Amino acid sequence: MLAEYPLMNDSQLEQIITRAHVAFASWKKASFAERSSVLNRVAMLLRRDQEPLATLITREMGKVIAEARGEVEKCALTAEFYAENSEGFLKDETLTAGYSRSFVTHQPIGTILGIMPWNFPFWQVFRYAAPTLMAGNTCLLKHAPNVCGCAQSLEKIFLDAGAPGGVFTSLIVDTPAVEKIINSEFVQAVTLTGSEKAGSSVASIAGHNIKKSVMELGGSDALILLPDADMKTAVSVALNSRMLNAGQSCIGAKRFIILKDAEHDFMQEFLVQLKTLKQGDPFDKNTSTGPMARLDLVQALEKQTKESISKGASLEYGGDSNGCNFKPALLSNVKEGMPAFEEETFGPLAAVIIAPTEKEAIRLANSSKYGLAGSIWTKDVEKGIALAKQMETGAVFINALVKSDPRLPFGGIKKSGYGRELGRLGILEFVNAKTIVADELK
Repeated sequence: MLAEYPLMNDSQLEQIITRAHVAFASWKKASFAERSSVLNRVAMLLRRDQEPLATLITREMGKVIAEARGEVEKCALTAEFYAENSEGFLKDETLTAGYSRSFVTHQPIGTILGIMPWNFPFWQVFRYAAPTLMAGNTCLLKHAPNVCGCAQSLEKIFLDAGAPGGVFTSLIVDTPAVEKIINSEFVQAVTLTGSEKAGSSVASIAGHNIKKSVMELGGSDALILLPDADMKTAVSVALNSRMLNAGQSCIGAKRFIILKDAEHDFMQEFLVQLKTLKQGDPFDKNTSTGPMARLDLVQALEKQTKESISKGASLEYGGDSNGCNFKPALLSNVKEGMPAFEEETFGPLAAVIIAPTEKEAIRLANSSKYGLAGSIWTKDVEKGIALAKQMETGAVFINALVKSDPRLPFGGIKKSGYGRELGRLGILEFVNAKTIVADELK
């Protein structure tokens, strides 16, 4: 056990929510320059303390230390991005509607609850917190219970950067308390990154209260590989996409849909590269992939693997486990109806599906209840764009690793959720787009 954190009682919770509401009254009046100053100092503190913060991430959820360092840096970049661009994103928009003046102005709405997962314990928070705070809202963070240390560190970083008390607060609460928080008259909206089940529950509570919600839920991203793709590069990125963070990524490529003519070359190259991975101590600089975050996650992945094999899939490599270490695995002959096709496999398991034609590849990609992201690999970029437009996802990357980026809107459709994080669309989720019309009296 690393540490214990006492749960906040109802009285403490009420005080914290009230404090966030009171803080909003002044924070919303702060200039963009004042808010930017705080976010830029946050970035500075993240970089200054990168090593202890990365170590905390690895200790709490098992991420390879190099990936943890990269996560901290990405948060710093995101803080700087919104510090620099938010004023432009939220500037008044002039409209032509037959009046002397008509425009839309964007104003903050209040305190926003963020319910965040453990797999990227800093990055997931910054995706919502940086734009939300720069818009003039205040943030309450309900983090996953296995990363309470990360949650409290984040609150300290904002306080040390000069954010007034109550502007960003971490809540140490259990799941049942979430409904009480959303029910509070002082909480105006909620954003959640997590499972489909969690999203359905939280969205229902928010809807009952007529409050805005953004949901970033599960994914079973398809990677479509055409025969003309640069095979070594495509496989290298595919492997990284699937095995990053021990496969515990919502936008990791999970279903590899390979055109029949490329099957042999892909399988051969993927196995060669897969076998070079070194699994082990996440603090060892030579480790490629570390343990999964919890034993129950390993057990769930084992069950999905075994059920897929029982339905006809073939285990080409890996798949055995030792504690929280699940050996990176490759399944071939995966088809619709198998867990490896139908479900989100949240761990280091790659599933290969063969498609005879491009049309069938698109059909297979879209034959999923999820619609977060996907990728296409081909030297014919125009063809890639045409195929990308047919994919039922929130994003498609052609000849590139699917990743979240503060400059690009991020989010899904279908059971992967709704709403957008990041980019300009991300900061517009939690503002009041107010129409103002004025006409001259004659």
